[in-house]
Amino acid sequence: MYSLEKSFRSHPWFRFSAVAALVLIFGAIRLPIESRLNAEYRAAFFHGAQLNLSLRQQIGQTGFLAALGGFRAAVADYLWIQAHIDWTRTEWGKMLLIFNNVTALQPRNLMFWDMSAWHMAYNASAFAMQDTRVPRMALRLKHQHEDFLIGKDLLERGIANNPDRYKLRESLATLLRDKLQDHCAAAVQFAKAAEFPDAPTYEIRFAAYELSWCPGHEREAYNELLRLYNMGEKERLPTLLSRLKSLQESLNIPQSQRINIPENQLPPHH
Repeated sequence: MYSLEKSFRSHPWFRFSAVAALVLIFGAIRLPIESRLNAEYRAAFFHGAQLNLSLRQQIGQTGFLAALGGFRAAVADYLWIQAHIDWTRTEWGKMLLIFNNVTALQPRNLMFWDMSAWHMAYNASAFAMQDTRVPRMALRLKHQHEDFLIGKDLLERGIANNPDRYKLRESLATLLRDKLQDHCAAAVQFAKAAEFPDAPTYEIRFAAYELSWCPGHEREAYNELLRLYNMGEKERLPTLLSRLKSLQESLNIPQSQRINIPENQLPPHH
């Protein structure tokens, strides 16, 4: 009887069944745990924050294990210092690789997203225009535009990981306005930033300014600027008055309905 039982247990089918049973048991235990963790990550807005091979290559196995072991913040700070060094050396490609890893380690840190985007869209793009290694201006402009788009992508990914905060939307709106001259998209982002209770009051004003430059939305922008003007003196800033005056003329607002805006209240070179 013993030898029969021993023979049965040594049979490959029995070993396969035992392993399969263990896998099923482990899966049954693991599934609710993973589901809970995934729900927590989604609740915390961790979208696409992953530890990848490029990170391991940069910080070595010890640092990678430290990141896995709960020391993400410390590893991110170490990499951020390295990114600053690469910035001083104008090594933009290496810097961007680090930025991607730092933001993956700390996706809820607004400063990492904001500064990474600023370095690419403002510093790297400025360097691209002065890069004497690229003799053709058309190619320099192409590289500059690519850096603008990299900065935009960083901010959009930052917003996806932090949809509950206004700051990155403001930064994206500023980039769209100043670098890509996309006034329509900038107006949308400033308006979205303005929806947050802790957002500065200038967000809604900036949204109206950008809307005034968006083709087809002049009347909507005029109504919004007029609403802000009627809120009182604190809203009657030179830029608002300048855009309001311009729209009164372009929309052919009747003289009787126009606001008289003296030239000395307008910004220089308006």
